[in-house]
Amino acid sequence: MWGYQSEFSSIYKRMASRDSSSSTDMEANSGYVPDNSGLLIIDPPWKHSLPHVLVATITSFLFGYHLGVVNEPLESISSDLGFSGNTLAEGLVVSTCLGGAFIGSLFSGWIADGFGRCKAFQLSALPMIIGASMSALSKTLLGMLLGRFLVGIGMGVGPPVASLYVTEVSPAYVRGTYGSFIQISTCLGLMTALCIGIPVKDIVGWWRVCFWVSTIPSSLLALAMLVCAESPCWLYKQGRIVEAEAELERLVGPSHVGPAMSDLSKLDKVDTNDTVKLSELLYGRYFRVVFIGSTLFALQQLSGINAIFYFSSTVFKSVGIPSNLANISIGISNLAGSIVAMVLMDRLGRKALLLGSFLGMAICAAIQAVATSHSLSANGALYLSVGGMLLFVFTFALGAGPVPGLLLPEIFPSRIRAKAMAVCMSVHWVINFFVGLLFLQLLEQLGPHLLYSMFATFCLMAVIFVKRNVMETKGKSLQEIEIALLPQD
Repeated sequence: MWGYQSEFSSIYKRMASRDSSSSTDMEANSGYVPDNSGLLIIDPPWKHSLPHVLVATITSFLFGYHLGVVNEPLESISSDLGFSGNTLAEGLVVSTCLGGAFIGSLFSGWIADGFGRCKAFQLSALPMIIGASMSALSKTLLGMLLGRFLVGIGMGVGPPVASLYVTEVSPAYVRGTYGSFIQISTCLGLMTALCIGIPVKDIVGWWRVCFWVSTIPSSLLALAMLVCAESPCWLYKQGRIVEAEAELERLVGPSHVGPAMSDLSKLDKVDTNDTVKLSELLYGRYFRVVFIGSTLFALQQLSGINAIFYFSSTVFKSVGIPSNLANISIGISNLAGSIVAMVLMDRLGRKALLLGSFLGMAICAAIQAVATSHSLSANGALYLSVGGMLLFVFTFALGAGPVPGLLLPEIFPSRIRAKAMAVCMSVHWVINFFVGLLFLQLLEQLGPHLLYSMFATFCLMAVIFVKRNVMETKGKSLQEIEIALLPQD
């Protein structure tokens, strides 16, 4: 959370630059970087905070894993539990977790503010452990659905808290890189679920193993959070100053605690009885930042990314590519884009990646629309569809996928950060649900050409929205961002 660029309290260490030669020597030998005033600054070591960030991203791994865990085993699950051929029941097994995720996301902000970030992680892991165990042991459809719903609650709580935590414990100069770990972890979770599900057609009851496997990272998350640092920002807001200093020492090192505490002192201490009301997020001085966050998540889902994922199997099957290979290809494209985003996040910045990502997705969706044209040969159309789909997923992973979850905790003031994230994630899940629910009907009634054209239009709308409303947060402290976005009293 700490970006130390201001004159007094926003840098860790300064030295006067007496002549250019000595400055050059110091920069080369000591890792100091000159600021605009000719003084020298040094960033806090990133190695202290990295282990805590990696533990937090386990919840994103679980998020991806549970989204993909029923992909391959669904046919076996329906056969073993006696609802084979019932498309409604199969759809419920897939989507029940989305309902749970919506409920979990609604309360995630209040949980994170009431119990702290670390305990919120543990509370998100608990229903995922219980729910996955219930699904693995289920003998009926009802037991499976209840287990999936409980898993969904944990999925709804975990990712918003992960975004909060990573933002609040990361030094500003690597905050974007650390934020990208969330998307990469999600990709790895999804790919792991798909790979573990491969033997399901050959081994009877293997689908139960797929659910049992997920309890391992869930348990690891709950246990590891016992020794991870609590967010100093949250501790400071609670008035627990000594504890905040102790956690800062673990995260940035003893020599950087003083300036980091100076930055935290700019935050308004919030009394534990000073609760944030929903009306404060929807009206008044906080409306703009909540509107930006909610709209970003809405446009992310309206871009058609989940519909593209859903339709990918049909397109790949049309050119004779097995579903396993299709899923792996999509997963690799998603992971490759996420890795590139990690490298570029703190170099190009959040806004540049968002603009490039949405523009690239608009072009890829247009390619998909052209591929459905009757003027193209059958082979040309199919291969153009496959190429456009892979590029769509890749460009999504460059910015539209990872950036909103990182950007939102950066632009939200500390007082409303957790609860505003809960509101925006709720918007995400609602749009996600309706896109999944209506996609096949729209595809049937409108046809793929018009539907892909609509996705391209939403992506272009996102480009315009980002250009006009999103500020660049790269390298800025959370306090600087708050001052820039909020009207001052």
